[in-house]
Amino acid sequence: MREQHRVGARYLEAATELLQRVRGVHPTKGMYEAADLQWWWRTPRSTDDLGQLFWFDHHGRPEAAVIATDWGDGIALAPIVMPDATPDWVAHVIERGLAHASESGFGAVDLEVDLGDDVMREVLVGHGFAMKEDGTDVSSASVSVVETWLPADARPEISPLHENYRLSSRLDTTQRPHHMINPERNHTDIEPRLRQTSLYRPDLDLVVHDSHDSVAAYGLFWYDPETATALVEPMRTEDDHQRRGLARHVLTAGIDLLAKAGAARIKICFEPDNPASSHLYLSVGFEPV
Repeated sequence: MREQHRVGARYLEAATELLQRVRGVHPTKGMYEAADLQWWWRTPRSTDDLGQLFWFDHHGRPEAAVIATDWGDGIALAPIVMPDATPDWVAHVIERGLAHASESGFGAVDLEVDLGDDVMREVLVGHGFAMKEDGTDVSSASVSVVETWLPADARPEISPLHENYRLSSRLDTTQRPHHMINPERNHTDIEPRLRQTSLYRPDLDLVVHDSHDSVAAYGLFWYDPETATALVEPMRTEDDHQRRGLARHVLTAGIDLLAKAGAARIKICFEPDNPASSHLYLSVGFEPV
């Protein structure tokens, strides 16, 4: 196994291949999809220029990685291993990833971990990590996320769209600034960055406008033809347009497009303290894993 670094677009290419390999081995195991990291690429970050840590087998295929991402308020590490990785290998990947983070000058890091992954949890606890609900410790996780899946052949019917609104894809709105540009949420260069990724499709980038041409809601739907896996990230309804069924229409329309594109399974995540999201996703058929 060869340990190597990849930077920028080369890191994203290697991470995409690794996560596609993970998904090819197991339909749901693992914390991330290739589309997750491609969505993270939407914003320029200090870690774009960091040599991300990878391991490659003798065929040149990525076998593991520890990806560092600058989220503005801290550095998060994403350890990625194959589903059949041994506990010793997981421990080695974590140890080297933490060492690399320290060598890169990061004083503290956060990690997201599957509560059902006893091996990863034990390794992290052994390195001094703790999980705390209040998030007061700089080395503790403070956000819970529920991962849910929907078989594409069990997709719901497309819900009706509220009057005075219309649904479009990015293919229909290229003459406008991208609908997700917002200084509080996304960088002004979001569209050029998205188009640098291999999985972004403007026909699966959906937006709802009101009768005044204002953005009311949107959802981005990712389809990975390599694994027949899809991801919904992000979904948003603007405050002035909530409780009108817009999110349900965007979601069900997007799911239908994903199924027609060839997706077999669709994934979406939500925070359990967000009742609107949990009700919507579960009511259309997503099931937590």
